Amino acid sequence: STCHLGDGKTTQRTPTPHRQPTFDIDANLRCLPPATFHFSMNRVCITVLNSYPNRNHTRNNMMFSRNTLLTAAAAMVYGASSGSAFVPSNSVGNAISRSATAVVQQQSQSRQYSSTQLQMAGPAQVDLTGKVAFIAGVADSSGYGWAIARSLASAGATIIVGTWPPVLKIFQMGLKKGSFEEDSTLPDGSKMVIDKVYPLDAVFDSADDVPEEIANNKRYAGLDGFTIEEVAKAVEADYGKIDILVHSLANGPEVTKPLLETSRKGYLAASSASAYSAVSLLQKFGPIMNDGGNMLSLTYIASEAVIPGYGGGMSSAKAQLESDTRVLAYEAGRKWGVRVNTISAGPLKSRAASAIGKEPGQKTFIEYAIDYSKANAPLAQDLYNDDVGNSAMYLCSGLARTVTGVTLYVDNGLHAMGMALDSESMSDRNA
Repeated sequence: STCHLGDGKTTQRTPTPHRQPTFDIDANLRCLPPATFHFSMNRVCITVLNSYPNRNHTRNNMMFSRNTLLTAAAAMVYGASSGSAFVPSNSVGNAISRSATAVVQQQSQSRQYSSTQLQMAGPAQVDLTGKVAFIAGVADSSGYGWAIARSLASAGATIIVGTWPPVLKIFQMGLKKGSFEEDSTLPDGSKMVIDKVYPLDAVFDSADDVPEEIANNKRYAGLDGFTIEEVAKAVEADYGKIDILVHSLANGPEVTKPLLETSRKGYLAASSASAYSAVSLLQKFGPIMNDGGNMLSLTYIASEAVIPGYGGGMSSAKAQLESDTRVLAYEAGRKWGVRVNTISAGPLKSRAASAIGKEPGQKTFIEYAIDYSKANAPLAQDLYNDDVGNSAMYLCSGLARTVTGVTLYVDNGLHAMGMALDSESMSDRNA
């Protein structure tokens, strides 16, 4: 077996017949703050030739040493002589840095041996120039939808958004006045530009679904084409095809009610606005998405664990959303070559989350959730909307070209905990 290094040197290791080959690589890897890796060579190439004849074509497993795994893992992210990691910002107003890409090529050469080659070419970074991203559910700069839009914009994507009609004018006025100027700043100092804002009410699939009381509502006055189907057609007329579709919206009219007190109407409304809307978005936008595109949604840990105060059927809606993500990943992948993923985000004090009930003299639901996370999550640190924006940018880029049907937790690890560290029963241990 031969290991080729980028500086022209090779190392030889002859495996014994009784064990699989093991490879050692000295890549002179070192870590420099802030989270930046440097390689002593610009290209790392690992070639493994298995010369054992195998008449039955059974799979030959390769066991790599610890040094090899560390080096290969680092190489997959940092192909250039240096590269920046996804580093969360220190404030909500800042965006992200860029990361390098990796290319993995696999070749099967003959029945006598197989070859797997890993090549890193740099400098490489996430580049979404020429890509169009539609983010449904952006109405201010405090939520995850805005952070995702900004992270995609920082990589060069064209940003268009869909905004709920009742708050559309307020949002447009804020954009015009520059109310979101600070939160629009990109890493290079430029400002994110929202190319177009579409009115969107995601509980209506087509114009035939809009009831008369909505059509005549003053908050919808003067607006046409705000259903999902109509918006998809408008986007197609304006931009042709898109590459990224983001579902960043949810609503439960009875969210403050325990499930035992939730009405059928309230339960189904939560499901319609928070889960089925994602299905409908992909139904209507899928045909105008380019091959290799990605749909992304946002979910919450209440889908799989009890979160008191997050009621009205919202926990059920999030569970639906995650299940639908897996099914849609299969169906949309086969039909359009589109990937479908969701991010399970930790608690963030956004405008929408802050609106969830508050009892007199008590904190809001989201304030309790944030305090609980800090006290019990493996990583006792603040969660910023940029943390979700960074993860979303990865999932929507070519770096994640084989990632689909995934629920990615971005919550400081809270989902992994099975016991509350700050509970009264643990008080003597924590003392």
